[in-house]
Amino acid sequence: MQTIIYVEIILYLLAMLAIGIYFSKKDLTHNDYFLGGNKVPGWVLAFSERATGESAYMFLGAIGFIYVAGLSGIWVLSGMFFGVLASWLFLSKRFMLEQQKYKVNSLTDYIAVKFPRHADIIRWLASTVMVVFFVCYLAAQFSGMGKTVYSISGFSITWGTIIIALIIIAYSCLGGFMSVVWTDTVQSFLMLISFIIIPIVAFIEIKNQGLSVSAELSLRGGGADSWTGGLNGLALGAMLFTNFSWFFGWLGGQPQLSSRFMAITTEKERVTGRNMALIWTMIVYVGAFLSAIFASALYPQGTLADPEMILPHMIFEILPPWVSGIILAGILAAIMSTASSQLLVITTSISEDIIHKTLKWNITSKKLVHVSRFVALISGIVGIIISLKSESVIYSLVSFAWAGIGNTFSVVVLLIFFWKRVSGIGVIATILTGAISAVLWSLSPLEAIISAKAATFFICLIVGIVFSLLYPDNEQKAAV
Repeated sequence: MQTIIYVEIILYLLAMLAIGIYFSKKDLTHNDYFLGGNKVPGWVLAFSERATGESAYMFLGAIGFIYVAGLSGIWVLSGMFFGVLASWLFLSKRFMLEQQKYKVNSLTDYIAVKFPRHADIIRWLASTVMVVFFVCYLAAQFSGMGKTVYSISGFSITWGTIIIALIIIAYSCLGGFMSVVWTDTVQSFLMLISFIIIPIVAFIEIKNQGLSVSAELSLRGGGADSWTGGLNGLALGAMLFTNFSWFFGWLGGQPQLSSRFMAITTEKERVTGRNMALIWTMIVYVGAFLSAIFASALYPQGTLADPEMILPHMIFEILPPWVSGIILAGILAAIMSTASSQLLVITTSISEDIIHKTLKWNITSKKLVHVSRFVALISGIVGIIISLKSESVIYSLVSFAWAGIGNTFSVVVLLIFFWKRVSGIGVIATILTGAISAVLWSLSPLEAIISAKAATFFICLIVGIVFSLLYPDNEQKAAV
């Protein structure tokens, strides 16, 4: 039975590696390597953005969270959905136009060219923050891969993590942005298929067993059958605000997502991508929520020691082996797409924003691609080491990185896009504040009351406005 699953997953992994090898043989410039050279269709960028935005968190972390929380877990997905909606409706066009105006290859570079007087400081600071937090984020994805492989076969988590991580590093190094977005597209379709099949089959299984979802949730207790989690007053407000706080990280501050908007070439392509992305998100989020709730009805709490592994467990229980292989490949797809994009952000931050733009190394475009591949290799290895050493669960690692990167840079992007008085000092203060507050808040007792994902956004917003007013820019903002 498991032989079929193994074969399907091995074929999937080989296909991802083949895409990387294919693009490695192309004559890539550094613009191609970092942003696709504006050669990627809008629908491909949309599928890539969606696959990148959902990761081990969606298949393992979010499903596990909703499985434990019950109906109130919907507010996590609601916050994320409205964030995706806002990013495509209100930010994607601005990113596209700004990239065409300034000819930049990264979010950091775009922020820097808007404030030429402080450009080098911004590049150093933003790149450092991104590398630190994204290595943690990358480690979370690698950890998810190890767990998934173990759930499939009982294969060592350590070696499963290492092997698949090396495949990701390989195709990311070889083809850069081009291989990442095209592998993402394949992975995106797998994810879509997964969240169509799983809830349908799970619902049939519930009916076959004569179970009632509402009755099973009621028996669980703890507010599992309540959309408010059985809370009221301030406790309810804090729960809703914390779960909905994922919204803030989608507002332009995730460089692995904003790079997809920056790579769009025309308004027609953008509209096509927007429509595809929103339809995809609705299907996947509804499917994910139903999968978790149906799992709650089928499997009592305590069935597994690790709730984050409830989805792979359910897949093995209710699906035929050949279908299980496809769905499990979908889980790996979610993880791999995000991990490869995060690795590319780390690579871009170091090789493009620091080595090329700040240190101004006088090397050819092709040599810069070689340097970038080396940086990707080293960064990936560091991510593997951290993932093997860290005992944090996926939800915690992703939440921590989301606050430090997504919320911090979302504030910077929103201020630049919609407030003419934002200054270079204001941006620097915002980035510093975001990095520091994300760490301190996450480690403090306040995290149990209001998540750093929410607190960091508003702290950064206040700091950005105050410092911009105190230290305004006098010169005309222009590209450097």
